[in-house]
Amino acid sequence: MTQRELTALLESTGLPVSYFAFPEGTAPAPPFICYRYRNSNNFSADGLVYHKTDRVAVELYTETKQPEYESLVEAALSGIFWKKQENYIESEKRFQIVYEMEV
Repeated sequence: MTQRELTALLESTGLPVSYFAFPEGTAPAPPFICYRYRNSNNFSADGLVYHKTDRVAVELYTETKQPEYESLVEAALSGIFWKKQENYIESEKRFQIVYEMEV
């Protein structure tokens, strides 16, 4: 999956989406999504990469716990195996739901 395809998939939620972070001063009010490539998990043999796999983190930010937005993201990611983690960012008074996957 290309970055463009992943962006389009996340934009299908109807929520604002940015790679890594919104430019300073332009971040919308939550809910919104940021995503980033964390690293790779490539399959190799004979010193060559035979299959490239990127590990991606998709981060949903909300001001309160809002399962309906989590459901939107999960529906968009329905064709991908993902793991989910929830955090509360005290300094920002926001929930961060992180979906980790390989694409």
